[in-house]
Amino acid sequence: MAEHVIELSDVKKEYVMGDQTVFALRGVSFTIDQGEFVTIMGPSGSGKSTCMNMIGCLDRPSSGTVKINGRDISQMTEKDLSYLRNVTVGFVFQQYFLLPAMTVLENVMLPLRYSGVPREERAALAKESLNKVGLSERINHKPHELSGGQKQRVAIARATVTKPKIILADEPTGALDTATGKAVMNLFKEINDSGTTIVIVTHDPRIGESSKRCIKILDGLLC
Repeated sequence: MAEHVIELSDVKKEYVMGDQTVFALRGVSFTIDQGEFVTIMGPSGSGKSTCMNMIGCLDRPSSGTVKINGRDISQMTEKDLSYLRNVTVGFVFQQYFLLPAMTVLENVMLPLRYSGVPREERAALAKESLNKVGLSERINHKPHELSGGQKQRVAIARATVTKPKIILADEPTGALDTATGKAVMNLFKEINDSGTTIVIVTHDPRIGESSKRCIKILDGLLC
């Protein structure tokens, strides 16, 4: 039987803004099994980013249950959530979020530093991760010396260096041209083939349809 690495059960999320209450999620339930490749698709304001924040342990539900790797995030301390994020989820964002003063190698080593891995081992693991995304010859470059596609591959190497169960990507091809975007999606598929769960949040139907399963959301509800 497949293992549910992500479980959302009747999840609701409300935000109070002044004298108004915004209902971002209105009772969302779904599961994602270990090793799946899933997209969460919807327009701006649909609730997909709120789902992403739940899966990434960046926010908690107003009601309902969110379990990541079998653990209910509502019952966890901030320290425990931070640890779960670091060891279970690798993040890839549209804008890369690479540190400009650091080399490519140093950027990829960073999550391992938070995990307490010794520097020599961090460097070896980061080089291995960069080799897998085809950037071995760029390890001493700074982010400003890279193309958009190369920056995103560095971000993917950083996300995978801790060998997380889940890669969570937010519009990872949104800043890339079509050909580079396809190359990045192929890289995600290769990572998925190795057994890593991939969850991509997108508004783009082409990206949504390229995954093995697409969860569509609109106005805080699955559709």
